[in-house]
Amino acid sequence: MLAFQEQDGQTILEVPLADWLPEANVVGTLDLRPEKCLDRTGLKELLTALAIPLEENSQPRVGDSARTDAGNRAHRAVHKELPRWYHWVRGFGIFGWFVALVVAFAADVDWFLPVAAGALFLVPAADTVVRFGVRLSNWRSDGAQFADAVVITPDPAVEAEATRRFLRTASVRVLPGDVVVTDTIGQERWIARRGAHGISRLVRLTAPGTRQPLGVEFRDGNGEVRALLPWSYWFAGPQGQDRWTEMVAALSVPEADEELRRAGPQPSATEPWWTGHILAADARMMSPLRAKEARQETSWHRSVVGGNELLLVPLFSLVLLAGVFGDDGAARLAGLLSALTIATELAPVAVGSLISRVYRDKPGGHG
Repeated sequence: MLAFQEQDGQTILEVPLADWLPEANVVGTLDLRPEKCLDRTGLKELLTALAIPLEENSQPRVGDSARTDAGNRAHRAVHKELPRWYHWVRGFGIFGWFVALVVAFAADVDWFLPVAAGALFLVPAADTVVRFGVRLSNWRSDGAQFADAVVITPDPAVEAEATRRFLRTASVRVLPGDVVVTDTIGQERWIARRGAHGISRLVRLTAPGTRQPLGVEFRDGNGEVRALLPWSYWFAGPQGQDRWTEMVAALSVPEADEELRRAGPQPSATEPWWTGHILAADARMMSPLRAKEARQETSWHRSVVGGNELLLVPLFSLVLLAGVFGDDGAARLAGLLSALTIATELAPVAVGSLISRVYRDKPGGHG
């Protein structure tokens, strides 16, 4: 955490380094010293430009120091990925389902049954609205954001067996001020092109002895590796050399070849060459994933709301589902709403899994 403080020690702004580090998911702030995190995010340059002294403190801050004179908490420079209403609606749905169900059975009030079922429906409905909104927002913004970008897509070797997901999703987009690296599941990393933390050099790693290309490192002005592309999946195909040349020209930075040097033990014959590299996780995500891994990495429940919901919401809905077959109007409506809840919760998972198995995560040829 980087805390901006006034002269009296009161914190007025907090910057979580993990939220500002582009490669946090593939390196992790725990693997980097605080100074390295500041360098990679560009925050150190900002502090220098503003002439703000920097102190490192390993002791946890006292809670009151993060409050202003007015008693409000300090501002946090973070991006909220989910809207606030989403959490309120989901919480109200679970709470409303429980309360209405208790009233329906304890007080024998039949019409509280559809109220309970309708409240629970809010949980998967909120998921659906947010997911649709994200897709719509991305579709609208991508055209404007990347209108002037030079787009480099993978061109894998014939024997690489790259999946359609990888070929359609992974890319390197070069903008005037940023490089946007998108991995095989669609996660974006925005890395600057200017400043000491910006991309200033491309290094093609080669195998010792054979000099065969293994991968490409994007290095910043401090010599730190910011991204790692496996050569066999990106530039080893029929058009690979042309795409390499295009990327070098678009970035307008020096390029060089270096032999791969390992600080640790050699990987086994079954392990990829990038094993032990500081960005080994990045190389994995910039390569095709096995179908099961890809489905896990792109699962809404695994990455956003938690995998238990996929089991618990249908299970809670089963309590009232039997009412569909009864004669009571309230129970029947509750049963229909419960069936709709189960369908809304499970249908996207089933459809996504089917598409993955028969198309998206099957070999798709070349880029």
